[in-house]
Amino acid sequence: MCGIAAIFAYSADAPGVDREALLRMRDQMSSRGPDGAGLWIDERERIGLAHRRLSILDLSDSGAQPMFTPDRSIGITFNGEIYNYREIKTRLEATGVQFRSGSDTEVLIQLYRELGTQMVSELRGMYAFAIWDGQKRGLFVARDPFGIKPLYI
Repeated sequence: MCGIAAIFAYSADAPGVDREALLRMRDQMSSRGPDGAGLWIDERERIGLAHRRLSILDLSDSGAQPMFTPDRSIGITFNGEIYNYREIKTRLEATGVQFRSGSDTEVLIQLYRELGTQMVSELRGMYAFAIWDGQKRGLFVARDPFGIKPLYI
């Protein structure tokens, strides 16, 4: 099931991310993710990602979220299941992408790296996610076309 939350202070005059508020949002979802909890706030305090984990695909710590690319330029908090992630992963591996986990979450990060926001056209599944792109200083938020997974903005 999982649960995701984010705070994005997009305006220059907006107050920074309130760590305690983000923790409260995350912990309010504890029943959605009893297997783990994650929190990340960038050093400028302009973006914060939180996650409650229900481990299904990758039960190891390498599937923990928020998850980042090795250079930490892209981060994600994700709820759902990508049914065709194995096919996408195989295609990305053929281009030289190396994966550190067996999770569909990491596949989403690498697909975003390849296609940007157009990545959603490749996805089959039920999902809601927030991707922080540190190079663009932007937040990309999406959910499945049927709205199976909740996403409130």
